[in-house]
Amino acid sequence: MKVIVDDREPEDGPLRYLRTMPDVEVTVGRLEVGDYCIDDRFVVERKTVADFSASVCDGRFFRQACNLASAARRSVLILEGSSQASSLSREALQGALITLTLILGVPLLRSFDSEETARLMCYASRQLSRHVRGAVSRHGYRPKGKRKRQLHILQGLPGIGPTRAEWLLDAFGSVADVFAATEEELAALDGFGDTTASKIASTIHESHALYL
Repeated sequence: MKVIVDDREPEDGPLRYLRTMPDVEVTVGRLEVGDYCIDDRFVVERKTVADFSASVCDGRFFRQACNLASAARRSVLILEGSSQASSLSREALQGALITLTLILGVPLLRSFDSEETARLMCYASRQLSRHVRGAVSRHGYRPKGKRKRQLHILQGLPGIGPTRAEWLLDAFGSVADVFAATEEELAALDGFGDTTASKIASTIHESHALYL
């Protein structure tokens, strides 16, 4: 297994365990998206629960999640550690995970610590290798091309079909900027009203959702 590790990843994280694993070739370099690129097949964004919480609070998470969803390769987020370490409310945590998985379509995997994260990446690589050899079939629409992937993501928002997705992307320029837009900015677009803008904003930010 060949792994490119972003040079901003700490040495005492999964990197130190990957270096000791047989049949794993590790290269350190700069990645545009994600923290690990596995066999040039998929990228992994790894976040500890504490960093995940901080990134949701300061807005980094939604931009990173949009970048993962728009990446040329398959992408996955590995959330490392116990949820008890989160500084977020349960509602805010679940809202962010709903945006990541259901709206953006980025898979989420959980691990206990850095060592398990390293093992999980190796296991995922083996699973994908079996898929490539035809042992596993995967169904579902997978758009080709960056713009088509971006439009596909935006159509997961409430009230957004193909035409409105085009309007959003043309108006804001990227999926990340759509997700960063305020309710007022969305409502100001031609063809959008206060109701649609409110639904989109509440879906993205989940600031008042309650999950029991």
